[in-house]
Amino acid sequence: MRCPFCGANDDRVVDSRDVRGGETVRRRRECLNCGRRFTSYEQIENIAYRVVKSDGRRQEFDRQKLLGGLLKACEKRPVGLPALEEIVDQAEALLHRKEDREISTSELGNFVIDRLKTLDQVAYVRFASVYRKFEDVDEFMEELRVLLEASRKD
Repeated sequence: MRCPFCGANDDRVVDSRDVRGGETVRRRRECLNCGRRFTSYEQIENIAYRVVKSDGRRQEFDRQKLLGGLLKACEKRPVGLPALEEIVDQAEALLHRKEDREISTSELGNFVIDRLKTLDQVAYVRFASVYRKFEDVDEFMEELRVLLEASRKD
């Protein structure tokens, strides 16, 4: 495995874990050249999951694209990468349970938003504003009102 930091091919596996019910193996690796650690995933390649866009187009599910959106929403927030990877793992597990191997963007987005709401409310609002395509400040404020009312009830 090539180190993403220095490009060396020498590493050792520090930890291995099954994720998503044994369908994927998560490995923590340490580069023997620079000493930095990174994560790799091993999974069966033949499973092609599709995301159905709101206009009906279908595209392949991209784990990295979802993780990138979560990282952007959590930028400068006290949310660790393992928590975000767990959300992506849960989203993939949701896809694994579907017989038709397809999920709508609305179902996927709502699933992620529900997880973010309990993890970090600022990240939740950021993600929701992009996902739900807020057009103006009023839509943003309405989402904040709903969030505030829910927190007052708790």
